[in-house]
Amino acid sequence: MDAQQALHGKLALVTGASRGIGQHIAMALASRGAEVVLVARNASQLEATERYIRANGNCAYTICADVSKPEQVDQLKAIVNDTYGSPAILINAAGVFGQLEFIRESDPQRWIETIMVNTVAPYLTCRAFVGAMIETGWGRIVNVSSAAALGTPGPLSSAYATSKVALNHFTRHLAAEIDNTGVTANVIHPGEVKTEMWAAIRDEVLHTGPAGAGYRRWARWVEETGGDPPEKAAELVLRLMGEECATINGQFLWIEGGLQAPMPSWDTPAH
Repeated sequence: MDAQQALHGKLALVTGASRGIGQHIAMALASRGAEVVLVARNASQLEATERYIRANGNCAYTICADVSKPEQVDQLKAIVNDTYGSPAILINAAGVFGQLEFIRESDPQRWIETIMVNTVAPYLTCRAFVGAMIETGWGRIVNVSSAAALGTPGPLSSAYATSKVALNHFTRHLAAEIDNTGVTANVIHPGEVKTEMWAAIRDEVLHTGPAGAGYRRWARWVEETGGDPPEKAAELVLRLMGEECATINGQFLWIEGGLQAPMPSWDTPAH
């Protein structure tokens, strides 16, 4: 099979596909022949991604939805299954950083929203689509996590780090449930990418005093180096689609040659 059509006949669903990491992953999957369902909250950005994919001769569909809301994920599942079929690939790339505040000064609504978008939404989409993958005996789930989940806890970003730690552990539980079914679930650190999220952090940390010094150094580091190309995260996802990665399940994975050196996560489960 032609390398550019390696995923021909497979349906992929990508959340957060309107921009950043999710957009690049969606475009990469489409370039390999997958039909891609693009999901995000911003309709105009989604449509721009669809136009780009179709202009390159590939196939994409857009569905505007907030995947942190159970009722909208139920609707999403019904639309996708009825119109396009069952996804064999699920990429959870939708994410928010939340506020940079001390816990005692934080906005409860924004704190909870961060958990809902970064952790609960992947739970909802995995719950919705993994059953059909198990029935067909093949599936790939990739949840976009962060190295922030592995580092030493610090001030200001409790919601974001907590959400990614929870996402990691949720993915490990899911991986344990689907072991030996032909379906895998993993998390990735996509690198230090100059996304809109990076820009928002860069601007917000200017006003965080001494507690935000580490974030200001990180923002300058990414600015000065140019950051990791988002294509590296897409390449990692594409590798996970291959049969040579069929036994990689429940792992925290890193891009090749990223700015951030890989950090210890957890041991490979014993079989």
